[in-house]
Amino acid sequence: MRHLFSTYHYKHCCSRVKVVKPVFLLCSSSRIIYPQCRNFKTSYGRAGPVLQFKLSDIGEGIMEVTVKEWYVKEGDKVSQFDSICEVQSDKASVTITSRYDGVIRKLYYDVDSIALVGTPLVDIETDAAHAPEKDVVETPAMSHEEHTHQEIKGHKTQATPAVRRLAMENNIKLSEVVGTGKDGRILKEDILNYLSKQTGAILPPSPYHEIQPPPPAAAVPSAVGPKDKVPQPSPAQPVIQRPVFTGKDRTEPLKGFHKAMVKTMTAALKIPHFGYCDEVDMTKLVRLRLELKELAESRGVKLSYMPFFIKSNKFPLLNNLRWMKTSWCGVFQAAHNIGLAMDTTQGLLVPNVKNVQVLSVFDIAVELNRLQALGTSGQLGTADLTGGTFTLSNIGSIGGTYAKPVILPPEVAIGALGKIQVLPRFNSRDEVVKAHVMNVSWSADHRLIDGATMCRFSNLWKSYLENPATMVLDLK
Repeated sequence: MRHLFSTYHYKHCCSRVKVVKPVFLLCSSSRIIYPQCRNFKTSYGRAGPVLQFKLSDIGEGIMEVTVKEWYVKEGDKVSQFDSICEVQSDKASVTITSRYDGVIRKLYYDVDSIALVGTPLVDIETDAAHAPEKDVVETPAMSHEEHTHQEIKGHKTQATPAVRRLAMENNIKLSEVVGTGKDGRILKEDILNYLSKQTGAILPPSPYHEIQPPPPAAAVPSAVGPKDKVPQPSPAQPVIQRPVFTGKDRTEPLKGFHKAMVKTMTAALKIPHFGYCDEVDMTKLVRLRLELKELAESRGVKLSYMPFFIKSNKFPLLNNLRWMKTSWCGVFQAAHNIGLAMDTTQGLLVPNVKNVQVLSVFDIAVELNRLQALGTSGQLGTADLTGGTFTLSNIGSIGGTYAKPVILPPEVAIGALGKIQVLPRFNSRDEVVKAHVMNVSWSADHRLIDGATMCRFSNLWKSYLENPATMVLDLK
C-alpha cells in the first residue's frame, strides 16, 4: 500500500514565509527514499540610516528661501534627482532634488515657511546597502564641493550650486554645456573643458575622467546626378574666446591722507551746499599769460593760469569767513590763505598759499611751484596743509567742464575750474569770433552765504579774469 508523507519546512526571508513541500518516493521494498535536502540560512532585512537632507547654498548671497510646494510626503520613496520641493528666493524659483535613494521620513517645513540655508529640509531613510558613508552637506562657508542637486525652472539642467557659481562667474550658459555626469548632470570638469575649448587654454587632466570629443562623422559616398545640386558648406561660426578670470578681491585698510579724507568728507555732509555756475571768457588772459610766460621762465618759474585765479579771489566775506560750530558764530580771519586741491600719489591734498592779499601774481607762482614740487615728492608739511580759508580745484587740468565741489570744513566756499575750450562767441559788434571759454562751479555754505553774495563774488572774480588789466589798478 502506498503512503504519502508530507512535511513542511519554513524559510524566513525579509518577513516573508515560503512553504516548501518535499516529495517522498516509496520503493517496492517499502523503504522510503528521502530526497536530498539542504538547510536554508535565515536572514533578516534591516533598515538603512536616516540622513538629514539640508538646504545648501543656492548662490547669489541668498541666505533664506520660502518653501512654495512639496512634491513628496512622509513615506514616499524617492530616487536620486527626484524633485523634493520648490523654493522661492528674492531672485528665482528653484526646484530642490534628492541626492539619495530612500524613503521620506520627515518634512521640516510647511508650505510658505521660511527655510534657512544650512538647515534640514527632509529626513531620508536610505537603503543600507547603498547608504553613503558620511552625510556631507555644504554650507555657504564650505562651498567647494556641493552635493545637493538643483534645477532652475525653465532650464533642463542638473548641476550643483558650486558648478552653477563657476558658470556664472565665467558668463557661461549651462544650456550650452554638455553634461557627462549621471542623467546628463553637468560637472565641474564639463565647465572647465568648455572654457578650454573657448579660450584654447590647456587644462590639467581631470582626476575623475577624461572627456573625449566625439569622433567626426564618416563621409558617406553618394551618387550625385547631373541635375542634383551639391549643397554649399555653411560658413564657419566665429568662436568667441572667453577669458578665464582668476583674480581675487582684497581688502586694504584706509591709512594716512585717505583716512583723513574720509573724516573730512563725512563732516562736509552736514553742510547745506549752495551751488552756482558761470562761464568766463579767458581770451584776454590767454594772450597776457602767453606774453608773461617766457619772462617767468627766464626767472626759473613756471607760470600757469592758477596764480591769476588765486589773485582774483578778492572778496573778504568768502575768503576770511569760517564757521565755528562750538560758538555758533562766523569768524573773520585776517589772512587770505587760498588752498589748491592737488592730485598726488598719496591721494587728494589741499596745500594753501598763505597771505595772498600781500603777494603779487609772480610771488604766488613761485609759491605754487614750491608746493607742487613738495606734493610730487610727498613732502608737504602740516604748515602747508592747514590754515586755509578758501579752496580752488582745477579739475579742468584733467578734464571736464562743470563739477559739484564739496566744501572743506570749516571753510564756507569752494570753486571748481573747468577746462578752457575754444568756442564761437559774439563780440561787441555782433561778430562771431573765436573765444577761450572756461566754466566755473561754486559751492557755498548756505548757513552763512546766500545766493546774492555768491553771485556778486563770482561776478567780481570773473571781471578780473576777463579784463586782467584791472588787476594792475585794484589788486595788491
